[in-house]
Amino acid sequence: MKRFFALFAALALFCTGISAQTAACRTETGIAYRDAAGDGYVDSLCRLDICWPADKKGFPTVVWFHGGGLTGGRREIPKALCGKGFAVVGVDYRLAPRVKVSDCVADAAAAAAWVVKNIASYGGDPRLIFIAGHSAGGYLTSMIGLDKRWMAPYGIDPDTAFAALIPYSGQVVTHFARRREMGIPDTQVVVDDMAPLNYIRPDCPPILILSGDRGREMLGRYEENAYFWRMMQVAGHPDVEIREFDGFDHGNMPQAGHYVAVRYIRDFVKKLER
Repeated sequence: MKRFFALFAALALFCTGISAQTAACRTETGIAYRDAAGDGYVDSLCRLDICWPADKKGFPTVVWFHGGGLTGGRREIPKALCGKGFAVVGVDYRLAPRVKVSDCVADAAAAAAWVVKNIASYGGDPRLIFIAGHSAGGYLTSMIGLDKRWMAPYGIDPDTAFAALIPYSGQVVTHFARRREMGIPDTQVVVDDMAPLNYIRPDCPPILILSGDRGREMLGRYEENAYFWRMMQVAGHPDVEIREFDGFDHGNMPQAGHYVAVRYIRDFVKKLER
């Protein structure tokens, strides 16, 4: 496990902003990723935006799920991920308590399936799809990447369709929105079939786990992710990493996380090219 100090991360972000080449990008917004079948809520929420390099082919893609406790938030394309030589897809999904947590996960799977099946038409490499998100988005990232039942309706195996999973401060125990559905308090830890921790296995995609400072994170988020990382080691997974950002709390840890994610994606692609 590695800890990143706040000053180092801030300097790295600053230097990256100066030295990175600004790539021309194209955008398309409000794309429906599933059939609404006359459901106005599905029609309004099950949409995505995409930003992709205008003058490049065969680029990687990041599918980004926003945070908000599965009860709030809207799709976004983080600026720190743009212009880095890959596409970014910002996804909206239906929200609890209007729908069940399982519906949120099903929407995430549908959006990822859309990207797998359509990114080549934008010039992207369908073998280089990275699933990522912050907080609730990190939970969705892990669920669709580890529990194969969510991608199965689309004929997609996450082990081969996703290059890697990059959850930012996501829950790996059963999400607290799910526990509320069940009438269970936030402080009662549950690991059921809606918990990423229930799907520890050595053959899932590579995972880069990102967390804020263990003393500043919410509800023991670092500790549960550290346990998840450790159990992946016990299971024999060859490629799971964890990073903790000193001085960053749950809300601002993506500021440091984006820098590390960009470097991770670039290094990943370089290894494939060797």
